Amino acid sequence: MTPFLWLCLMGGLAIFSSTMSKNPALPLFIYSLGVDEGTLGFIAAASTVVGIVASLPAGLLSDLWGRRRVILLSMVVFATAPFLYLLVRVPWHLVLVRIYHGLATAMLGPVALAAVADTFREGRGERMGWYSSATMVGRFLAPTVGGLLILGQDFRWVYLGCGGAGLLALLAALRLPRLDQAAQPKVRGARWATMRRELHLILTNRSLLLTSGVEAAQYFAFGAVETFLPLYLRGLGWEPRVIGPLFTAQVLVTAATRPLMGRLSDRWGRRWPIVAGLLVGAGAMAAMPRLHAWWPMAALTALFGLGVAAVTASTSALVSDLSRAAAYGASLGTLSSVMDVGHSTGPMVAGLLVAAWGYGSAFALIAVLLAVCAAMFVVLVHGARNQVFQKKPGFSEGHLSKGGCDEVGNS
Repeated sequence: MTPFLWLCLMGGLAIFSSTMSKNPALPLFIYSLGVDEGTLGFIAAASTVVGIVASLPAGLLSDLWGRRRVILLSMVVFATAPFLYLLVRVPWHLVLVRIYHGLATAMLGPVALAAVADTFREGRGERMGWYSSATMVGRFLAPTVGGLLILGQDFRWVYLGCGGAGLLALLAALRLPRLDQAAQPKVRGARWATMRRELHLILTNRSLLLTSGVEAAQYFAFGAVETFLPLYLRGLGWEPRVIGPLFTAQVLVTAATRPLMGRLSDRWGRRWPIVAGLLVGAGAMAAMPRLHAWWPMAALTALFGLGVAAVTASTSALVSDLSRAAAYGASLGTLSSVMDVGHSTGPMVAGLLVAAWGYGSAFALIAVLLAVCAAMFVVLVHGARNQVFQKKPGFSEGHLSKGGCDEVGNS
């Protein structure tokens, strides 16, 4: 297989492992430990909180030390963390395990996308979409497999399955060659000086931070849905084996449409797919607590997945467009860190809203947040339109192997 396919296989297995550890198992596992709904969201968010502080350093390190080293380190965590769930006896044990597990996705997300950005200049949104879809294959299989492996209150088989997938992801990562990237200064001190300068440019780029904030809002909603929709449906008397396929449908739609959304953003601009995705997600989320039948709920979760695809396929590509080639890792690490702020606070805030006002009001308020973010993005990005969509000098087409990007592009 080509290096790009190994990268996609590794990403798919890693995300399959991490998703199965939490969807639908994690909220049900936490609830089985006697945790109430108001506190449950804080424990569920422990892994994504790690991403807030770890994603940007991981991206910086990959710019300095190479993508492969950081990817391999993340794979070690993916391969070992699932087995620690078997040792959990009280809620605080689970918090520690989730923090450790969160390091894996915090490192992998921005660094793998940076490797793709190194390779492709033209059609970058579509190529990032293909890699993301590969990870989404793992994500959409995980809820169904995970739901089938939950036997009453016994969660051991779920986490054994997660561990097996994590080990396979590590083996796939070992097949990767050195992932070349944009040329850096050879002297270590000069490299650090370059990265400090690039980081300053990133953190003062309003359009880049605005784009990151929009993705954070999308994942705020996503975190609320993946944590509390299973509990809402469980309260209706649904079994986990029925709940899991709903999330499979959601992620299947996201995986299938993300390359298309990336291609549309390459051709028509990044702004409108982002806005449309936010509005579609808002409508689907507001309607979820109003329904009680499986097929309408499956349609809504699939529609929500379409919104996620439209937003996230465009935000990653837009951040790369706004960055210089030498700092793709740091830029995408910034995006991932800000995104994790939304992903981690989503379950926390949703838990408090559900405890106070119930599922209907909580989901409706979060839907309003998505709609407001869409309106703000239209207004604020319009003034920076030329900056956002103009190709920047300094782009470099790196290689995932010595064979060059033609081999990768034809994968």
